Amino acid sequence: MGIRLDKPWQLLDDAAIEALPSQLGVYHVADSDGTVLSVGYAGAREPFGMQSALRREIEQLGPAAAQFRCELTSNYRSRWDELLMLHLADHGELPEPQRDQSQRVGRLSPA
Repeated sequence: MGIRLDKPWQLLDDAAIEALPSQLGVYHVADSDGTVLSVGYAGAREPFGMQSALRREIEQLGPAAAQFRCELTSNYRSRWDELLMLHLADHGELPEPQRDQSQRVGRLSPA
């Protein structure tokens, strides 16, 4: 198992969100083509964990947010940083919602 979040994409809809546990973790939100629109986390301030975070993403990204994949973890901040660094290494920039993090995160050279 590598450090990439490579779980299968799931449709981002009410049924899928309701099926998730109210736990902490990290996620990718993508458009229908699989282009990652946001790399986020459900932290301790989310009242219903992953459910709340994904509902917020739908509100912020609008109809372009079509699918997601997630990983439940209590180490969400360090895992989020890893995912941001991977995205930056792969694409040269962070998704728009996370661009303000580009100076904070380190650099990673995945093999």
